[in-house]
Amino acid sequence: QVQPVESGGGSVQTGGSLRLSCFASGYTGCVGWFRPVPGKEREGVATLNLVDTLTYYASSVESRVTLSIDKGTNTLFLEMNNLNAGDTAMYYCVASRDRHSGYCTLTKTWFYDWGQGTQVTVSS
Repeated sequence: QVQPVESGGGSVQTGGSLRLSCFASGYTGCVGWFRPVPGKEREGVATLNLVDTLTYYASSVESRVTLSIDKGTNTLFLEMNNLNAGDTAMYYCVASRDRHSGYCTLTKTWFYDWGQGTQVTVSS
């Protein structure tokens, strides 16, 4: 497999939108996005099961983000809306060859291969 490669980060004003992209080839389990959370290790924003495309979202963002995939190009997309300062972070694309206990975990960072990250900055 090819290590995930992110793109699409940048600066946006509060209330704006941004779409992140990730190319991840050769994986057959899960793909998704993580970001650092104050006081914690990196935490999952959203993950997707490559077998049935079932998605999992962190409760803190699920009303504002949409995760989708183009299987033809092995590209994952994270659409984020109504962004606020709390969304400022480095966003990392992750991928795995399998699922953890049958689903795509949002907490077990060790389970995934990681990209280098793409920075998102939200300012007023």
